Amino acid sequence: MAALFEPPQGRKVFSAVFTPTDADIDENGHVNNVVYLRWAQEMATAHWRALAPAEEQPNWAWIVLRHEVDYRRALLPGETATARTWVAEAAEGPRYDRYVRIDGPDGAMCAQALTTWCLVDAGGRPRRVPAWIVETFA
Repeated sequence: MAALFEPPQGRKVFSAVFTPTDADIDENGHVNNVVYLRWAQEMATAHWRALAPAEEQPNWAWIVLRHEVDYRRALLPGETATARTWVAEAAEGPRYDRYVRIDGPDGAMCAQALTTWCLVDAGGRPRRVPAWIVETFA
């Protein structure tokens, strides 16, 4: 098990609440692991849409390169999860790492993900992450 992710002091953190639907519950009676991955992706997208200037959003897209997920505590039917996400301090060329932590109502970590995204321009070509994006999100 990886160490629990916590945002570095001063890092900008985006959060959201998720309540699982009946379709999110698997045959084991808890939120399916794939749902946590979907929530991690939804967090990344919502974070981008919330902070990136509206006039810039059509010029850029993010393509996921890697998801690494740790699962620790089952989220049960009727429980609500709080998700937090933040980005790495710096990007590496077109690559930018994002952290997502999803906690149960008791504050215990249910799942956490380290995801790597690639910035592409409107034509689909990878582009170095501009300084304004790092400044906006980090």
